[in-house]
Amino acid sequence: MTDTATPLNSTIARVTDRIRTRSKAMRDDYLARINEAASKGVARAHLTCGNQAHAYAAMGDAKDALVGGRAPNIGIVTAYNDMLSAHQPYETFPQLIKKAAAEAGATAQVAGGVPAMCDGVTQGQPGMELSLFSRDVIALASAVALSHNTFDAAIYLGVCDKIVPGLIMAAATFGHIPAVFLPAGPMTSGLPNDEKSRIRNLYATGEVGREELMKAEMASYHGPGTCTFYGTANTNQMLMEFMGLHLPGASFVNPNTPLREALTVAGAKRAAEITALGNDYRPAGEILDERAFVNGLVGLMATGGSTNLVLHLPAMAKAAGIALDLEDFDDISDVVPLMAKVYPNGLADVNHFHAAGGLQFMIRELLKEGLLNGDAKTVAGDGMARYAQEPKLIDGQLTWEDGAAETLNDKILRPASSGFAKTGGLKQLNGNLGRGVIKISAVAEEHRVVEAKARVFKDQAEVKEAFNKGEFTEDTIVVVRFQGPKANGMPELHSLTPVLSVLQQRGLKVALVTDGRMSGASGKVPAAIHVSPEAANGGPLSKLRDGDIVRLDAPKGELTCLSADLDAREPVVEDLSANHVGLGRELFEAFRNQVGPSTSGAAVVV
Repeated sequence: MTDTATPLNSTIARVTDRIRTRSKAMRDDYLARINEAASKGVARAHLTCGNQAHAYAAMGDAKDALVGGRAPNIGIVTAYNDMLSAHQPYETFPQLIKKAAAEAGATAQVAGGVPAMCDGVTQGQPGMELSLFSRDVIALASAVALSHNTFDAAIYLGVCDKIVPGLIMAAATFGHIPAVFLPAGPMTSGLPNDEKSRIRNLYATGEVGREELMKAEMASYHGPGTCTFYGTANTNQMLMEFMGLHLPGASFVNPNTPLREALTVAGAKRAAEITALGNDYRPAGEILDERAFVNGLVGLMATGGSTNLVLHLPAMAKAAGIALDLEDFDDISDVVPLMAKVYPNGLADVNHFHAAGGLQFMIRELLKEGLLNGDAKTVAGDGMARYAQEPKLIDGQLTWEDGAAETLNDKILRPASSGFAKTGGLKQLNGNLGRGVIKISAVAEEHRVVEAKARVFKDQAEVKEAFNKGEFTEDTIVVVRFQGPKANGMPELHSLTPVLSVLQQRGLKVALVTDGRMSGASGKVPAAIHVSPEAANGGPLSKLRDGDIVRLDAPKGELTCLSADLDAREPVVEDLSANHVGLGRELFEAFRNQVGPSTSGAAVVV
C-alpha cells in the first residue's frame, strides 16, 4: 500500500493545520536553533585535543576512529536498572549496540544513565509523589549525558511511564542529531489481568488474605519485560512506533528472543546510517513535527491508551516547539474508532494484541481510512507505510514483510471501519469545577453519567478508611483533591481502583473527581482526572463541600457542581507540609514551586 491511498480525513487535516498554525512562532524558533546547531558540523571537530583525550580514554580499539572524526559516534542514553522488569533486558544492550555500530563502520559510547522508577512499586506510597517529576529529571539527566557534544546520533533505551516522555523531551532538545528508540518488549503472558483484578477486589473486601494476593501478584508480574496490561508503558511503545522513532514492528517483541536481538542490532545500524555524516540525515527535530504528534494522538485513541499521555504529550511537544491543547485530543478522539480491546479495556494482554495483528494491522487500517498523516518522516524512511510491515527473522536474516491484512482475532482487534466504538473514548471535561479529562473506553455506558452527593477527601488514605468503615452506602462522587502537581507532585491514585470497583459492583453509581492522576491500568470506574486549576492553586475543587451535588456527564464533556453558591465560597487551604519531606521529597521543593498546570503537561523544564 502507499501513503497516498486515501485522502487525509478532514478532521485530522484540520487539527494538524491548527497545531501547525498555533505553534508557528515557537516552532520557527525551535527549528532555527537546531539548524544552527547542525550547521556547526561534527561536534568532535571542535573539541580540543585534551577534550577528546578525556572522551576516548576508555574506548580501546575505537580510539583511532573517534579521533579521525569520520566515523559516526552514537551516544547511548540508558535507563537500565534491574529492579524495573521492563528495563532489566537493557543490561546487555550497550555491548550489542557497540558491536553493531562497529560492523556499520561507526562507534558507540554509553553517554549516560537516567533514573527509572517503577510506579508499580510506588503505587499508594510516598515515593509516588516523585513519579511525575522524574520525567523532568530524566530530561535533565539526558541533557547532561549529551552535553559532551561528541555524538552524531543518540540511541535511547527506555520503556516505562515517565521514562520515554522524559527521553523524548531530551531528544527534541538535542533535535539536531538523530534519535532512535530501542524497546525491550513485554514480558510473556502470566496470570490473566482480569483474574489479578478479581483477587485484588476480594482482598479489598477481606474475602482473601495477603498470601493469596501475593501469589496472584507474583504470577502476574513474573519476568523481564513490561507489564502485559495496556498501561502507560505499553502505550509509550505504541507511541514511539506511531511517531516514527522505533523501527517498524519493534514495540511488542518479547525480550531475550532472537528477533528482539536482531531488531536491536538493526536499530543501532540505522542510527549510524541517518547521521549527518551519511546520505540520509534524519535529525530528531524534523521527525518530531506536528504530523508525528497527531499520529501519536490517533494511536492513543485507536488503542484506548493511557490517560497519562494526556499529560506527557503536551510536554513532549513543547520541547519540539509544538503546542498541543486538550481540544486536539478531544477532536481526534471524536473521529478515530477504538480498534483494540486490551486490558483494562478488554480481557486480552499486549501479547494477544500483537498476535492478532497488532500495530501493523492497525496502522494499515488507519492509513486506508485516511486517519494518519501518511507522509510523516520517520527513522525508517519517509512515510508511514513501512509501519504496516512486520519484522521477521528468516534463515537468520532480519527482513520486513507486509503485516496482517485482516485481524486474526476480532475479539481483540478490529478494522477501523467496524471498531469496538466509533470514537477513541477520551473526552475533554469542562464546567464550573475546572477543566480535565476522562477515559471512557472501558467504562460501561450505564456508568458514564453520574450525578450524586460529593464526599471530599484530601488523600487516598482517607478514602480507604471511609470504605473500611462502611461509610459508602449511596451513590457518591468521590472527590480527592490536593493531588495536583503543585500540591504533592500529582501521584497516581491507582490504589483506589479496587475500592471504587467494589462499590460499583455493589450496585452504587460512583465516580472519582480529582486534580491528580489515575494509572494507565485503570478504567472501569468513571474518573474525571487532571482537573485544573488544582486545589492547591485555589481551583474550584478547593471550594467543594461534603454533600454538594456534582454531575459528571462524560458523553457531553461536563463536570459541574450544582450548588449555586460555589463561586462565592472561600477556598479551603490544606496543610501540605507532610507531603514535602521524606523519601527525597524535600529535594523537589523547587519543582513543586515551578511546575506548570496539568492542562499544558505539568512540566518544570519546558
